Amino acid sequence: MEQNIALFERMSVPKAVAQNAIPAIISMLVVFIYNIADTFFVGQTGDELQVAAVSLTTPVFLLFMAAGTLFAVGGTSLISRALGEGRREYAKKVSSFCFYASIGIGCLLMILFWVCMPTILRLIGSSKDTIGLAGGYLNYVALSAPFVILSQTFSNIVRAEGKPNEAMFGMLLGTIANIVLDPIMILTMNMGVVGAAVATVIGNIVGAGYYIIYFLRKKSILSISFKDFQMGDQILTTVLAIGIPASLNNILMTVSNVVLNNFLAGYGDIQVAAMGVAMKASMMIVLLQLGLGQGIQPLLGYNYGAKNYKRSGEVLKLSVICSVVLGTILTIIYWLGANSIVRTFINSKAVIEYGMIILRALMLSGPVIGILFIFTNALQAMGQAIPSLVLSVSRQGFVFIPLLFILNAFGGFTGIVYAQPLTDFVSILISAVLYFIVSRKLPARVQ
Repeated sequence: MEQNIALFERMSVPKAVAQNAIPAIISMLVVFIYNIADTFFVGQTGDELQVAAVSLTTPVFLLFMAAGTLFAVGGTSLISRALGEGRREYAKKVSSFCFYASIGIGCLLMILFWVCMPTILRLIGSSKDTIGLAGGYLNYVALSAPFVILSQTFSNIVRAEGKPNEAMFGMLLGTIANIVLDPIMILTMNMGVVGAAVATVIGNIVGAGYYIIYFLRKKSILSISFKDFQMGDQILTTVLAIGIPASLNNILMTVSNVVLNNFLAGYGDIQVAAMGVAMKASMMIVLLQLGLGQGIQPLLGYNYGAKNYKRSGEVLKLSVICSVVLGTILTIIYWLGANSIVRTFINSKAVIEYGMIILRALMLSGPVIGILFIFTNALQAMGQAIPSLVLSVSRQGFVFIPLLFILNAFGGFTGIVYAQPLTDFVSILISAVLYFIVSRKLPARVQ
């Protein structure tokens, strides 16, 4: 633990940020590869309907991620602050609560999806040509819910105790398993979208298994033992107070994705496939920037708990600079290589043509999107539930969904394409304003 304390308290800020953020960014790169693997290998079949079916199921994964984010962000924030205050036993109780709550919510979602499958398929915008394929995919993917949630939760919580490398390995192992199995099951065994789903389930079981073994080997100062499980002492309420606003963003992403798919379905399955490919491709910029934000959250939370506001401010400033540099470089690469990037997923002239337009539109906010995640994670690290809630419901709810209706009405398909980057710019402004309002109330300003 002494090494972990040195990382949080005494290590130079650039080194501490790098040591925390780089494994988190790699973890998000792994998540990106994991998310595009199914679309990529299904795309190699050349079947546009199968690609569209996989794209339509994105809201389901977003819902699983929302549940994982609930305990990942809420638990990480509370654990980081508890460790900063020297309350290790309390941190153990929080991690144990998050473990069993993740499994419970995952099993509940799994059953819910199986029972409500016909309704879900209609809601996500499946057409008569894609409903069978999407249903076959989701029937298996539902099984992965407990493992997806557990993996996401503990890839963050392990980082909260100062073990960024260990946090990364679980995500890496699960993704490697998925990538190895995808071509075998989709192409060699000719299982199509069902093969992609089975590979996804196995990959998530491997990832979740790693974190369970990590704790069982007693390498953590935290706990998953049932004897440490507790919901009282403000554990449940505090985890939910910070976790719900964070998970609301993913829940609203699910809702907005359903709305988006239903709008796109009116233009055709080609447009659905093109949007799916472009969004999966552009996800790398979002996830890498999200990784940077999540990587610094334990640093911010620990130092906030220890009332070392100056160090928190230095971490924040350096992270904003890094996010803009990283975002700019990636945006240039994506803009210049749009054709090749889309073509990598599927060799369909129509999908490529639409996909390039969409991908370049999504890149407009690329250089600055990281600022949103830096400020969001800073607010969560500080335990600011209300500002986090406002920010979460604004981006994918109060901003994106109304813009979809407005831009579709006035600009048709082109309007839909530019809804997301416009939403990002508005959300960045809101996050900056909220952060500076909150930071000015501290004894020593975290700026």
